Amino acid sequence: MTLKIYNTMSRTKEEFRPLDPGKVKMYVCGPTVYDYIHIGNARPVIFFDVVRRYLESVGYEVNYVVNFTDVDDKLIRKASDMGMTVPEVADLFVQKYYEDTKGLGVREATLHPRVTQNMTEIIEFISGLEEKGLAYEAGGDVYFRTRSFPEYGKLSHQNLEELQYGIRVDVDERKENPQDFVLWKAAKPGEISWSSPWGEGRPGWHIECSAMVRKFLGDTIDIHGGGQDLAFPHHECEIAQSEGMTGHAMANYWMHNGFVNINNEKMSKSLGNGINVNRLLESIPSQVIRYFMLSGHYRNPLNFSDEAVEQAKGSLARLENCIAGLKHRLQSAAEGEAEEEVSAAVQAVKEQFEAKMNDDFNTPDAITAMFELVNFANPYAARESVKTASLQLLLEQFAAMDGVLGILTPEDEGLLDDEIEQLIIERTEARKSKNWARADEIRDLLTARGILLEDTAQGIRWRRK
Repeated sequence: MTLKIYNTMSRTKEEFRPLDPGKVKMYVCGPTVYDYIHIGNARPVIFFDVVRRYLESVGYEVNYVVNFTDVDDKLIRKASDMGMTVPEVADLFVQKYYEDTKGLGVREATLHPRVTQNMTEIIEFISGLEEKGLAYEAGGDVYFRTRSFPEYGKLSHQNLEELQYGIRVDVDERKENPQDFVLWKAAKPGEISWSSPWGEGRPGWHIECSAMVRKFLGDTIDIHGGGQDLAFPHHECEIAQSEGMTGHAMANYWMHNGFVNINNEKMSKSLGNGINVNRLLESIPSQVIRYFMLSGHYRNPLNFSDEAVEQAKGSLARLENCIAGLKHRLQSAAEGEAEEEVSAAVQAVKEQFEAKMNDDFNTPDAITAMFELVNFANPYAARESVKTASLQLLLEQFAAMDGVLGILTPEDEGLLDDEIEQLIIERTEARKSKNWARADEIRDLLTARGILLEDTAQGIRWRRK
């Protein structure tokens, strides 16, 4: 099966052909670290984590780079408000980013470069653009000449005259053209700054990614990703800078995820309806958040609501109850090879899962494949006689799919399975000896830790809430 990716540049699904066989170079624009990440930030963080996991699961070596913007107007304002330096604010929220993304079950990128640690490369990149006539200095600021790059607008599919000004693109009388964008900003009194050929200052927003992509991944990469709000102006400007400098395509595949709305309203500061991830994790398990994020196709908008959360919880409970049932039946299963019908069912689901992931990372349909296995596994586990090898085959396929999606509760969270089984045995013995107090104590302990007990034909089984 061939992986196909929807390329924002061509607006079509294209067969994925990496630059180097067996290797993938992927860059995703990371956060400006002036605050906690919110639920909208969480979507690309989780989705591109799944892209990376899937590529690795099918054998690719993935070099995955996610940057931190650690100097910016917002950081300068935040530092002033908090009575801290810009580096102190950046360090604080970089650490919070790691804590929140770990809480979401996201694996760290191969590299998280920071703007302030790559200032030499950024300045050299701007100088190179100036030497090529693609940039000019005006009053200590440096601007990119958009008209010097005829293809400007090709990602957002707009002509230069039609383009609307996006965030962080300042309209300035010193510009040769209103669409020109800033590469270097002259420092205002008291602002953090670096020495450059144009005086003290700091980089514009767009240039940092061009410089770091080139430094850490090369002139051309396989996949460049981010939220759809970055397609213009940010990614458009990156393309102009990078391709103007190198003469090569910056990325072969451009991927953009859709927005997250809150109760059918666009998330915005003016509405005050943003939800920070750290607060979200206090009340909603990370697996539920991941399930919600992956339950819709990444290019479509998602609507976050209490109802959506409850639906995700219910669906996850069905998955985890099935797996708990399979593990429970291992205690009474017979030895022998896996039945042919089980092997066939597992192979069919494996192929279905891979086919959906190969179709532009269609996670909702990939999740549907997991439920196809549930539909087979539940009646199988309820049979009077089952085979250990069959149960293990089913459990292995669930684990393989979850290794990509990361939506199931890890076994190392809370009580371990062996500890739970021992407590259940102890409770059974306590009931036999009529030690009702100890039996109730163990049940209460398990309930408090999210473990529910059920009586079945095969004895007591447990499941997580």
